[in-house]
Amino acid sequence: MEKFKIVADSSADTFEINSVPFAYAPLKIITAQKEFTDNCDLDVKEMVEFLGSYKGKSSTSCPNPEDWLCAFGDTENIFCVTITATLSGSFNAAITAKELYLEAHPERNVFVINSLSAGPELRLIIEKLQELIYDDLQYAEICEKITEYMNSTGLLFMLKSMKNLANNGRVSPIVAKAAGLLGIRVVGKASDVGDLEQLKKCKGEEKALRYMADTIKNFGCKNGKIRIAHCFNNSAALKLKEKLKAEIPNADIAIYNLKGLCSFYAENGGLLIGFEKF
Repeated sequence: MEKFKIVADSSADTFEINSVPFAYAPLKIITAQKEFTDNCDLDVKEMVEFLGSYKGKSSTSCPNPEDWLCAFGDTENIFCVTITATLSGSFNAAITAKELYLEAHPERNVFVINSLSAGPELRLIIEKLQELIYDDLQYAEICEKITEYMNSTGLLFMLKSMKNLANNGRVSPIVAKAAGLLGIRVVGKASDVGDLEQLKKCKGEEKALRYMADTIKNFGCKNGKIRIAHCFNNSAALKLKEKLKAEIPNADIAIYNLKGLCSFYAENGGLLIGFEKF
């Protein structure tokens, strides 16, 4: 039996980590013609290209309690991180799995975390959990410290298109039409309650990147981590990194590719940025 384990749904864009046992529960992207499972075998480029030309409705499907129970495995202390409950039923399914797991193993512990976010902010939470477990802290202390830590992280996004969000019922079609028109980039954040909150419409990518760099600095990031994730827009990610390095030279900045679920929401060219506010 493992002493500690971190599990997450696939919105964390993380399929394996070092030093701590880890498992993930995949979400699915569903259309009338094709279904995509967000796992390590998914061809994200193929999915993004298909969705870009697809005219019908699309939706997502969260892990069910059985998926979560499989991810929990045989573990004494489990930390389970989910996408914001406002975008998915993943959190509620994980709570059901926790109840079933503790019914079978009342002596064990499961802490289910509603991230109120997606993508790189979940990755920051997972990285922090690794640190706390590595520091050999007790379960209750880790729960307390990770809850406190989440008050000092944030998520920004830049979108060229909001078609999938509109098709999925997450934003109104009127709002979605603004993205992509005449080079407009929509910049927003994950709100304190886990909703997608629009901050600004920028004319062109360069202005959007400048606005995001200024916003992250204004949130208080000085020496913390910044995780830039992109959907086939590495050039914009590199430009943002350069701007952030100029403004926040001591920040720990990393760039990576979004996986399936987050690419569905970000769409081709989109960016998601998770950051620490210190």
